[in-house]
Amino acid sequence: MPLIKPTPGASTTDREILALAVPALGALVAEPVFLLVDSALVGHLGRVPLAGLGLASAVLQTVVGLMVFLAYGTTPAVARRLGAGDRAGAISLGVDGTWLATALGVALGAIGFLAAPYLVGLFSAASEVTQQASAYLRVAMIGLPAMLIVYAATGLLRGLQDTRTPLAVAVAGFIANAGLNGFFIYGLHLGVVGSAVGTDVAQWGMVAAYVVVIVRRARAEHASLRPHARGVLGVAGAGWWLLIRTAALRAALLLATWAATRLGSVELAGWQLVMTVFNTLAFALDALAIAAQALIGHGLGASDVDRVRAVLRRCLQWGIGAGVVLGAVVLVLSPWLGRAFTSDPHVLAVLPVGVALIAVAAPLDGFVFVLDGVLIGAGDARYLALTGLLNLSCFVPCAVLVAVLVPGSGLPSWLGFALLAASFAFIYLGARALTLGLRARSPRWLVTGA
Repeated sequence: MPLIKPTPGASTTDREILALAVPALGALVAEPVFLLVDSALVGHLGRVPLAGLGLASAVLQTVVGLMVFLAYGTTPAVARRLGAGDRAGAISLGVDGTWLATALGVALGAIGFLAAPYLVGLFSAASEVTQQASAYLRVAMIGLPAMLIVYAATGLLRGLQDTRTPLAVAVAGFIANAGLNGFFIYGLHLGVVGSAVGTDVAQWGMVAAYVVVIVRRARAEHASLRPHARGVLGVAGAGWWLLIRTAALRAALLLATWAATRLGSVELAGWQLVMTVFNTLAFALDALAIAAQALIGHGLGASDVDRVRAVLRRCLQWGIGAGVVLGAVVLVLSPWLGRAFTSDPHVLAVLPVGVALIAVAAPLDGFVFVLDGVLIGAGDARYLALTGLLNLSCFVPCAVLVAVLVPGSGLPSWLGFALLAASFAFIYLGARALTLGLRARSPRWLVTGA
């Protein structure tokens, strides 16, 4: 069966995909906007507080990023149960996911609070920067349980085919975060700690909003709000494989950053901007992956294989098509895009080729992100984890060779930078495309029923 071909009733499928993907995109954008607002407000305090925020955010984002399985594991499980006609069971399963998020959040928050000075100390920054980072991180850990509960609650509602409520909560949280941070930082003169306090309050406010929504839906369907060992362990079991998958992705990103560091400060600065462009493309394409998770899980739960295949084909068409359009825009802008971020002539000299390579790979990104969402929606987490490690192993020698052989070789700096970008864009993402594409052609992931 070809992966992409005209589909009968495509307009209906398109409406289902876009109804989930468009609000999901808005909610996805809220997370980086949170960070931008924090950076802008703290940036006016001076260089040291801003550097401290950067260190603390690196630790916090790593912890929270690894816990994304709380959303990605809950969505397909809830969608399957919903597709099988058991709406009360679907809500109860999602509630179990939020209980798991609460337990993990409390445990990790307590560990992070105690270990904050050690964690930021690993960066070997100046003492005043480390002090600011430690103070921020300790307070931010109070909000960590809320961040994870929001993940799980978002996954529950996505599984119920609702991405509009998470969008509304995310927008309200963004507005509250901006106002509270300004008040605590400048009104109460708490400095960088005020930013953490404001974000904590905003995150717990988002939890309160989700609790109201979920309790109302649970009562309407007579669903249990108590935790069930089987449900909690089921989400945790799928989450373990998704955690490995996510760790492999994070490792690839860290490896690429390490290689750029070895190339030099100019290349490292340029790589940060290239990853900014890549992450921006990823946010847009991930919205389609989220729609795929919810619709594939629902279709498999309903044992409607024809609908599942239709969603697969249309999501791929949308993903590749969006990649072509977005990539073309970035490619056209690549000679000038860097000027929006820096005026350093050395960085501007190496940047265009890296941005252009990321732009050319955008259709491949669309293919990869959509199929990743499809297989997450199908509950195929074990395959994603194992092939994630395989894909990483393909990228490791490329990144290491660039990092070891290029410095001191006399090659132009832009060439080493281009080799790193090409390795990431085509070797790593190409390996992901191959392993995901082979699985999508196999019937093994088409496991139906609740």
